[in-house]
Amino acid sequence: MIRLAVISGKGGTGKTMITAALAHLFCGSLVLADCDVDAANLELILSPTLIRTEPFMGMKTAVIDPALCVRCGECGEHCRFNAIEYLADTCQVKTLRCEGCAVCTYVCPASAVTMQPRQTGEIKYSETSRGHLVHARLVPGAGNSGLLVHAVKKTALERDGTCDRFIIDGPPGTGCPLISTISGVDAVLVVTEPSVSGLHDLRRVVAVCRQFRPRIFVAINRFDLDAFQAGEIEAWCRGEKIPLIGKIPFDPAVIQSVREGNPVTRDGTSPAAQAIQRLAANIEQELNRVGNQR
Repeated sequence: MIRLAVISGKGGTGKTMITAALAHLFCGSLVLADCDVDAANLELILSPTLIRTEPFMGMKTAVIDPALCVRCGECGEHCRFNAIEYLADTCQVKTLRCEGCAVCTYVCPASAVTMQPRQTGEIKYSETSRGHLVHARLVPGAGNSGLLVHAVKKTALERDGTCDRFIIDGPPGTGCPLISTISGVDAVLVVTEPSVSGLHDLRRVVAVCRQFRPRIFVAINRFDLDAFQAGEIEAWCRGEKIPLIGKIPFDPAVIQSVREGNPVTRDGTSPAAQAIQRLAANIEQELNRVGNQR
């Protein structure tokens, strides 16, 4: 199995659109994962049929037993996250503020505080026309997105580990969810855009990826909107010896296909669809080289 993560240094570059198009074009058996658990959108384009849903339990959260609480205030005094709320006859924990440090369990003289697991999301396993899709949803305000990304990847590999390709729609940025996404992958495709922020964040995300040593490729989406900045990105890629394997023009057909919930390559006649077809052929060739080098 060859593992490819499609990522971006910033949001709004068209990463999910390209991931869906690659899934539509790639040959062989696929398993897909949407690791942008804070805002999973791949399902909007691939129209999956849900098979099952599983709860995701995040880190443990403090819980106060009102029958044991003597309302001494020790837990609130020592809580650095302001997670203790005082009521008329007891105290309770504001779960969104609790960081799971467990200090309150040590300082409570009545042993009224315990650490208990809390559901902070759910993992979905679905069927698409191009294979199974594992996606997730994190409870708004909950942490542990990196742990949920790991759980999504683990589910995909345990259930469909014999597929030819594992295609991951990664999160934007350079934080914990990205690190969890690119850990263990063979290659990453970084989707950027021709702007000052696009080049800045491309540099940052490539610096993170190099710590994990995957093959790194770059594609510029909407490259024709700013020829100068697109040239700056090309020059930077040449200097860093990173293959620029795709340049996709601005195309209203992309917007229409997303509105309809279809990969843009389903109608392969638009300029963007043709550019992504060339991108897919280029990256397939590179991934085959990765497989042959194993």
